[in-house]
Amino acid sequence: MAALSSAIASAAKPFSLPQTRRARVAALHFPKPHFKKKEFNFDEVSLSLRSLPRLRVSSNDAHFNSRSEESQQPQPSFAEFITSERVKVVSMLALALALCNADRVVMSVAIVPLSLANGWSRAFAGIVQSSFLWGYLASPIVGGMLVDNYGGKVVMAWGVALWSLATFLTPWAAQTSLLALLVVRAMLGAAEGVALPSMNNMVARWFPKTERSRAVGISMAGFQLGCAIGLTLSPILMSQGGIFSPFVIFGLSGFLWVLVWLSATSSTPDRSPQISKYELEYILNRRQTSFPVETSKSKKVKVVPPFRRLLSKLPTWSLIIANAMHSWGFFIVLSWMPIYFSSVYRVDLRHAAWFSAVPWAVMAIMNYLAGLWSDMMIQSGMSVTLTRKIMQTIGFVGPGLCLIGLATAKSPSVGSAWLTLAFGLKSFSHSGFLVNLQEIAPQYSGVLHGISNTAGTLAAIIGTVGAGFFVELVGSFPGFLLLTSFLYFLAALFYCLFSTGERVNFDDPAVI
Repeated sequence: MAALSSAIASAAKPFSLPQTRRARVAALHFPKPHFKKKEFNFDEVSLSLRSLPRLRVSSNDAHFNSRSEESQQPQPSFAEFITSERVKVVSMLALALALCNADRVVMSVAIVPLSLANGWSRAFAGIVQSSFLWGYLASPIVGGMLVDNYGGKVVMAWGVALWSLATFLTPWAAQTSLLALLVVRAMLGAAEGVALPSMNNMVARWFPKTERSRAVGISMAGFQLGCAIGLTLSPILMSQGGIFSPFVIFGLSGFLWVLVWLSATSSTPDRSPQISKYELEYILNRRQTSFPVETSKSKKVKVVPPFRRLLSKLPTWSLIIANAMHSWGFFIVLSWMPIYFSSVYRVDLRHAAWFSAVPWAVMAIMNYLAGLWSDMMIQSGMSVTLTRKIMQTIGFVGPGLCLIGLATAKSPSVGSAWLTLAFGLKSFSHSGFLVNLQEIAPQYSGVLHGISNTAGTLAAIIGTVGAGFFVELVGSFPGFLLLTSFLYFLAALFYCLFSTGERVNFDDPAVI
């Protein structure tokens, strides 16, 4: 019985071959593929991913890569910088901005004889003067969109051609009808609205971040010198050739500039036939450290920029408020300081050469020095964000303190010294918010400049008109200067709290 049970149990067990035979059978019927066993290596995958083209580079990666690239290529000397192709481009930009401001201020000189000849009142003369701002109010936004889509070279050429035509036609318009004069002045303002966005776009394309403040300083130096040139030469030209001679000469100068600009400059460094190989490599290497590296399949900037997302970021509002305060202070000084010195110090400034030239010349010189210092700070390792905040603080707190000194000055000589110092310190803001527009959104720098410039125009209108009402209600012009000083301090604080020198993501709606 036990033997029978053992036989049944052994029959019930599954059939199994011995270990050696089982291996032989498997090798005979199921040949084992000869694959070499290999473990998954994350380091190799990471290395292969690094070799793929990168569409965007974070600020930290760009900063790290910039150190290694910049150590391989030395900084150009001063002689190499001055004789470079990019300085030729920025010099042409400075000339364009000089013409821009000169064409703008000619009317402030010619308005006196025009008012006498046509019997205009002061209020009506103010309407003629303000017609420039009608066209200038919204054109920076449209101009910024055009710059972002077509580039600064083309848009700047069209802008200079149109505002030169408007300047050249001003004598004809003044002799034809009042409506024609107002339309031509508005056309001048609309055309000049593209100047600063175009300048910003060309500087971003031609200059690395370590030279961008210097480039903006040179450009804005031309802008300030244009005011000094217009105020100084216009009376001389009028005395020699009549009331309308400055309009004709400055208009023809603009047409000449357009011809040189189109024939002697390129929209980007890689399209320039005159640029040296060394300079091209220097610009492209340095520019890649501050801008995203894009492949040929990367998306182009949208025709309609994301205005809602642009306005949803605090860095954008820091630029808007900074530009508004900058324009407020600029136009207050430009429009009311002659009347202030005349009413407070009883000084006739029509023949005071220092007022028409010295403050603007000081501001032009300080523009370059501030830009040079800003670039040196970045080259020494200081962050872009801290550098911009330092420049903007000097550019706002400095003029605020100078206006307090001007309001308490007892003599015109002391007051003029405070005013000149305010102009010089104000130029530091050009190495603050004005350069910052290119850094937080290079693909939308034109539109951002247009938005902030429109806010600045509104602030200029409110400040210029509000100064008159304030003086009438309060009876104190120094009181308005103290109010402006307080606004300077608030704007500096807001910029320091919410600005950044890093790129802001405006394209992803999920990023707050």
